[in-house]
Amino acid sequence: MVPTSDPSQILPPGSPSGRIRLSELFHSIQGEGSLTGKPSVFVRTTGCNLRCWFCDTPYTSWNPEGEFASLHELRRRILDYKCMHVVVTGGEPLLQPAVVPLVQDLRDAGLHVTIETAATLFRPVPASLFSISPKLANSTPPEQRSLKWRKRHELTRTNLEVVRDMLATAETQFKFVIDHPSDVEEVHNYLEGLPEVRNDQVWLMPQAVDQQAYAEKKAWLEPLAQKHSFQFSPRLHIEQWGNIRGK
Repeated sequence: MVPTSDPSQILPPGSPSGRIRLSELFHSIQGEGSLTGKPSVFVRTTGCNLRCWFCDTPYTSWNPEGEFASLHELRRRILDYKCMHVVVTGGEPLLQPAVVPLVQDLRDAGLHVTIETAATLFRPVPASLFSISPKLANSTPPEQRSLKWRKRHELTRTNLEVVRDMLATAETQFKFVIDHPSDVEEVHNYLEGLPEVRNDQVWLMPQAVDQQAYAEKKAWLEPLAQKHSFQFSPRLHIEQWGNIRGK
């Protein structure tokens, strides 16, 4: 499947397939989902084909920044951490073709590789885990911020065909960002189109970029997730450090 993004919005013309535009690379703990608490190396790509208003990494989307790194360099830097878990995230990492051979190299080295994605486009990447964060209506930016991106975001934020491709390729989990209790109804509506997804694959996590907002939303979301037989996902990086780069 061909990515639906406009490459001119993401990568400079003539970007080589053997390099990745990288925002940052660091060692921390996985803060969300089924692998919460696992020491992990985070490979954060830059560039995104969506524009969530609450994006907590605007330096990979609204104002993308980063330099190109070769696959050889990235592999060396990742392996230097001697860590079994790697998280390839963004932005939207699947915009970049070189993610496929990078993940293959890391899997060949015996590492567990999670791809964090909005699942709007598919590449045959040999991930250990697809961590899908479907974008609900609560993510759409207001007109006053960017009318162009509002329209584009709303038209492309959901692609169930891509999600089915991922379900057929690797282990999969779903992480939904919840801003208000009413968002949970939209989660149910979304999952009606994916009857093969089990409730224990579905994680609800608070929309928050600071510790106070996180604590307030966790107080009502955790029991609400239990009521609907979903998993509650913490956001340990927000809980412990707030929205700080490299954590």
